Amino acid sequence: MLPDFPHPLRAEIVANVQIALAEDLGTGLGMDDLTAQLAPAEQTGQARLLSREAAILCGQMWFDECFAQLDARYGTHTKIDWQVEEGGRVAPDQLLCELSGNARTLLTGERTAMNFLQLLSGVATKTRRYADLIAGTSAQVVDTRKTLPGLRLAQKYAVYAGGGGNHRLALWDAILIKENHILAAGSIAAALAAAKDIARAIGERCRFVQVEVENLEETEAALDAGASMLLLDNFSLDMLRQAVALNRGRAILEASGGISEATLRPIAETGVDRISVGALSKDVRALDLSMRFVTL
Repeated sequence: MLPDFPHPLRAEIVANVQIALAEDLGTGLGMDDLTAQLAPAEQTGQARLLSREAAILCGQMWFDECFAQLDARYGTHTKIDWQVEEGGRVAPDQLLCELSGNARTLLTGERTAMNFLQLLSGVATKTRRYADLIAGTSAQVVDTRKTLPGLRLAQKYAVYAGGGGNHRLALWDAILIKENHILAAGSIAAALAAAKDIARAIGERCRFVQVEVENLEETEAALDAGASMLLLDNFSLDMLRQAVALNRGRAILEASGGISEATLRPIAETGVDRISVGALSKDVRALDLSMRFVTL
């Protein structure tokens, strides 16, 4: 795991892989990989995993766990020798790792292990591209809750591996006050006061309280109410500049809404602190990988 990632991963990785392998192998008595049985039970093999394109590598722990769980199931031992560090840049046709072990285990685990690696590497690679686009500004690109069901922590880890930041993990670890919350509370000030009470009651588990605003008037109202973090929703570039000037460093400002590669740099140059991009985890193109067997 990359250092300083703020959430524990081990239990999540085990659960992710258990579900993924069950999809392939089934859960009933006698369910197994039918095609792998074409190989003799005791046959061993070696394989090489290659990247077909330039990328940021992410997901080694999920890849390793796939074979660890299969080894436990079949009583085999798979050796994986990684040639690239987690979060490292890779080139087209670069060797990522070498595998050796029981042939049936290698054949059975190939697709599931690669699914995790290609998805998470795709997220990390896209994040790195976005982060590079705003290099030299004071802004950071961050993710959202627009993730694949059941893989949120994995994808947020991949964003981190790609050089991005993480917004709230879920509904339980931070407060984001949106339009309907403000309507229910009666005003921005009332909603923010209630949110601060909730945050104090649960202590450190609430990592932040953020207010979403849709115009400069709401921005000023939230700042006057003592907001320390604002989400500027669908602001034009001129509105973002005005919000930065109005803020005078009082709160963390985050731009959101329809962010693309074309608009990312101009938004960062307005002086906002963060730019949230749902596409980092929502619109993902998996990395093109190839696992070639050297001997079977």
